[in-house]
Amino acid sequence: MAYSGSSTPRFGDSGSGTLRLLVYLAIGVALMVSDHRGGVLARVRQGVTVAVEPVWWLASLPARFVAFTQAAVSNQTQLNRENVELQQQLLLAKVRIQRLQSLAQENESLRALLGGTRGDRLAVQLAGILDIDLDPVQQRIVLDVGSNQGVHVDQVVIDAGGVLGQVIAVTPGRATALLITDPDAAVPVQTVRSGLRLIAYGTGHGDRLTVPNIPQSGDIKVGDELITSGIGGRFPAGFPVGRVAAVEPDPSHAFVAASVTPAARLDRSGGVLLVWNLPDDGTAIGPPIPDDLPTRRAAAAQAQRAADGKRPRAPAVAPAPPLQQQPPKEPRQ
Repeated sequence: MAYSGSSTPRFGDSGSGTLRLLVYLAIGVALMVSDHRGGVLARVRQGVTVAVEPVWWLASLPARFVAFTQAAVSNQTQLNRENVELQQQLLLAKVRIQRLQSLAQENESLRALLGGTRGDRLAVQLAGILDIDLDPVQQRIVLDVGSNQGVHVDQVVIDAGGVLGQVIAVTPGRATALLITDPDAAVPVQTVRSGLRLIAYGTGHGDRLTVPNIPQSGDIKVGDELITSGIGGRFPAGFPVGRVAAVEPDPSHAFVAASVTPAARLDRSGGVLLVWNLPDDGTAIGPPIPDDLPTRRAAAAQAQRAADGKRPRAPAVAPAPPLQQQPPKEPRQ
């Protein structure tokens, strides 16, 4: 059956069209079976993929261009923002460096006046952590250096954040350090803001130190930074220890106790530094003694005698006459 006004027959009404459909279906099934069993069309697909790949690339070009443009704009915005932040941080760092330089110059001037240099010369040595034990009972680390590398007991261990601990045992190739959070650890500290000297103790927890027995009048508050005070000579002065997280009265309400967050990354440190004071080189502490000190002392004594000789003398006072003892009176009859 054909449409009126058209000489073209419909596909379904033609027997030859049905035959061609069956032939196409048979060829398709045969190709699928042969490809499934023998993989005869693998090379054909590979070749077609290679031939069509430029078309895919061209088709995805607008989308990739839009994505690239968005990434470039966002990256540029982020870089500008980071640049501004880094410039501000650099400015603050320069101001702090200038202030530290002025303080350092003043410190050097004071040392020059006093003539002493004790406690300023430090030596450092790099070490790696082999093992770390954060058990509440004992908190220690094992280092990959020992006495063969010059390590000795009492050396202080620090990381990028601050004081980590102190060496307590040494073997030829290993060293064991006691962390400041160990219950047996104690570090003399002082607050940077007020200079109040205290002692920080370990609690057995890697994220907390405690500072007990603070007087009620002690100038300490949340946010104060604690550094080593150098008292006792075991910890060099000036290294960060932690920051005050809380200040509360103790159970007796006679003193105040502070909770401190350690500055060192106790559970994330990979490389550490061993720090120790260099031995005293014999430099005298205080003003230098002049070579002509005996001559100066003799001249001063002579000048003092001359000054005493020029002073007017007080008039001499005649001694009082001795008392005459009267004879006792005779009693009347």
